[in-house]
Amino acid sequence: MDWTHYRFRTVWRLPAPPAAVYAALEDAERYPRWWPQVREVRPIDDTTGTIRIRAALPYELAFTAREARRDPAAGVLEIAMTGDLEGWARWTVGPDGTGTVARYDQVVDVRKPLLRRLAVPGRPFFRANHRLMMRSGRRGLAAYLAAV
Repeated sequence: MDWTHYRFRTVWRLPAPPAAVYAALEDAERYPRWWPQVREVRPIDDTTGTIRIRAALPYELAFTAREARRDPAAGVLEIAMTGDLEGWARWTVGPDGTGTVARYDQVVDVRKPLLRRLAVPGRPFFRANHRLMMRSGRRGLAAYLAAV
């Protein structure tokens, strides 16, 4: 088993229309406004930017995100990631009753040296850290959408 390889899936149910959720998720530069763990999003060009994140544990991850797919009709946003995390992440947004379901899938290899050294004993903590970050992101996005 490669202890530095992660596969995540998170599902958010949100009381907002799919188009509004998609628009918010598509606007990565605004993530720090509603997602506290996303510390900075800095555009490089129209399809690439750098992102810094930090959740509950005392480490920061920085990576470059490059748009791999943007398909509003299918409700899909996908990025390729390089840096402290190497891999991809994808949002899939669709209707859910009167609201929206947003599914987040991520497959990454950790490249940050400290986290690679701590891969075996740290793995349960890193996974819990990710869950906490995603829970906070869902709450932040719900509040953000309610305010607009």
